[in-house]
Amino acid sequence: KAVVSTQSTGVITREKSLRIAKFAFDYALEHKRRKVTCIHKANIMKLSDGLFKQCCKEVSELYPTIDYDEQIVDNTCQQLVINPQQFDVMVMPNLYGNLVSNLAAGLVGGAGVVPSKSYGSEIAVFEPGARHTWMEMRGMYVANPVAMVLSSAFLLKHLTLHEAGDKLIQAVKLVLNKETCKTRDLGGNATTREMTRAILEELHDLYA
Repeated sequence: KAVVSTQSTGVITREKSLRIAKFAFDYALEHKRRKVTCIHKANIMKLSDGLFKQCCKEVSELYPTIDYDEQIVDNTCQQLVINPQQFDVMVMPNLYGNLVSNLAAGLVGGAGVVPSKSYGSEIAVFEPGARHTWMEMRGMYVANPVAMVLSSAFLLKHLTLHEAGDKLIQAVKLVLNKETCKTRDLGGNATTREMTRAILEELHDLYA
């Protein structure tokens, strides 16, 4: 029997909204960022997103040295394409984060080059930033390894192994800048193994 109607409920709490907003501003301070932008859909989701926006505004008042603004998520998607330089740190509910992060990944090279850092109260997870991409290529050894390698570098830096993490990032940059070994998504023909090997060779030279 065909489904003719359904309903989905989104839950946003004050406690968690304040927590993620504080994290965004603390991150901006720690990394010397200039602005935090709250992304929302409070014009339609007046209660849930309205609460999220209100919490972000409250937290912003505790950080007078950091600029704060707000933007509706559909406008954000357009602005990321036509004027991405206006953004610095962006904070938003999870659903919008999934959409915006994949869009941003596409603007800077694709899913294969963008890493991510996910922080909880007790654990941190480091993984490629764009989810559920290139699943049809699974097992073909043509995926770009850069996102995973950079995620590993972020993990090393999180563990205070800063030199090791920085050298890994530098090795990736050297391979990308030389443009002699590129996977299919970057316009080349290298396999996953070949590009990984190129990164390892650059890393070996950095430690030589």
